[in-house]
Amino acid sequence: MKKTVTERNIKVENASILIVDDEKAIVDMIKRVLEKEGYRNLLDAASAEEAIPVVKANKVDLIVLDVMMGGMSGFEACTLIREYSDAPIFFLTARSSDADKLSGFAVGADDYITKPFNPLELAARIRAHLKRTYQSKETNSNQTYTYDYFTFSPQNAELIVGGEAVACSAQLLQLLQYFCEHPNVVLSKDQIYEKVWGYPSYGDNNTVMVHIRKLREKIERDPSNPEYIVTVRGLGYRFIPNPEGKRS
Repeated sequence: MKKTVTERNIKVENASILIVDDEKAIVDMIKRVLEKEGYRNLLDAASAEEAIPVVKANKVDLIVLDVMMGGMSGFEACTLIREYSDAPIFFLTARSSDADKLSGFAVGADDYITKPFNPLELAARIRAHLKRTYQSKETNSNQTYTYDYFTFSPQNAELIVGGEAVACSAQLLQLLQYFCEHPNVVLSKDQIYEKVWGYPSYGDNNTVMVHIRKLREKIERDPSNPEYIVTVRGLGYRFIPNPEGKRS
């Protein structure tokens, strides 16, 4: 039975969110805003070292992670967290250069919020991301995409490449699902961002580029010479199913 919008909203608000920042005032502010939005399962940690055991001990649905903290950095923590969890990770940091953003996405982040930030915008991004995650699980839940080199099951969040299971973040799986649902169609970076991340891109093309590069590293025989996700110069990307593959 198809779930109603109300049921989906309840599910989103039941999400477990971990906030990691060594500034208590920022943690408290984010928690207040999220509580007003209806979230109740809020966890917090004052350092990356504190966050790792929390992730191990709890089913966390989304993580807001500061980058510049005393001790272990958010970048280092993200790498370790990815060993235990594929929960979306939002970096929160004053480091706003493109190089910093690319570094963040390279270690497994799903979004990047620069300080100072509008807490209402952060809450909106969190809600959009969680809704997209839940809706992608409900859509085409029984469909499996089978190609000559990889098989992808959205329902089971399972990616098999060359006969081997491949670990993949939730964001990359959503990106792959979007491509699989739109074969042979040229998709712009803005279009991909708005559909997969769930809100306007405002010209943030680096996010899409880095995630596509990481996805190519997962599914392509030769990521430097992609067969499936090809660049259409000046327009965006096209997903090309292998002619010998089949969709079941």
